[in-house]
Amino acid sequence: MSENTEQRSWLPYAIVIGVIVVVLLAVLMWPASEPEPQPVVEPETPAVAQPEPIEPEPADTFEATPPPEPVEIDPDQDVEPMPEPAPEPEPLDVSDTAIKAALETIATSPTLSRLLVNDGLLQRFVVTATNLADDETAPNHRLLTPPDQDFRVYTQADREWIDSASYKRYTPYVDVLESMSNEDLIALYETYQDEIQTKYAEIGDPDQPFTEVLIEAIDTLLDTPEVKMPVEVYTDSVMYKYADERLEGLSDPQKQLLRTGPDNMRRIKAKLRELKDSLMAQ
Repeated sequence: MSENTEQRSWLPYAIVIGVIVVVLLAVLMWPASEPEPQPVVEPETPAVAQPEPIEPEPADTFEATPPPEPVEIDPDQDVEPMPEPAPEPEPLDVSDTAIKAALETIATSPTLSRLLVNDGLLQRFVVTATNLADDETAPNHRLLTPPDQDFRVYTQADREWIDSASYKRYTPYVDVLESMSNEDLIALYETYQDEIQTKYAEIGDPDQPFTEVLIEAIDTLLDTPEVKMPVEVYTDSVMYKYADERLEGLSDPQKQLLRTGPDNMRRIKAKLRELKDSLMAQ
């Protein structure tokens, strides 16, 4: 199978990318609880009765008030300078460089810098998560670079099985996922909330909170069944497919989550459950 065919038909790294996006944005887009501002009621000013005008009596004499004495300033006296006005807040930097730096800061794994793409990060976040919620994948909007190693199968008794080495290709991606704490992601959400919601409004329902989309994506992945090793596949000369019809009938994101391997999938699901629990407790 050619490299291009394998990339088109068997994209197991895409689901790892999508999971990382869902985890990031599920926290980033969870609405912060803030009290609604109360309307300000202007107090009514009571009407005051105006006194009758009084005609002044003519004065016999008029004494002018003398001007104030000039005040001498001691040049050696310390004079406190006037405080400078507070500087205006700088506009939010939503460039790819700033966003990548923010993600690298909260990820304890140094691998993230190598795995992240360098352009359109916020847009890719939104598109990938939205596609996952719709049981689809978005390989053209991937956020991370694909693994360097090739997908591998082996033949036994005239049948093809997924090689366990194929699963290990995705362990660094899962390590990055686990290196990000929910608390840090919430702080990141507070920074980029408006920008991410604006981008979602361009491709989805502008009245729908993006949180709902993310929760649907998480639930879709959590519903992926776990299977025993080894997993049998076959090729129809175009792409690999699962020999088990039950697995082949799953959605594309679920099938690709299976392709990360049983150990990686358990770790991914554990992170998703932890995240969802913390979100629901907000």
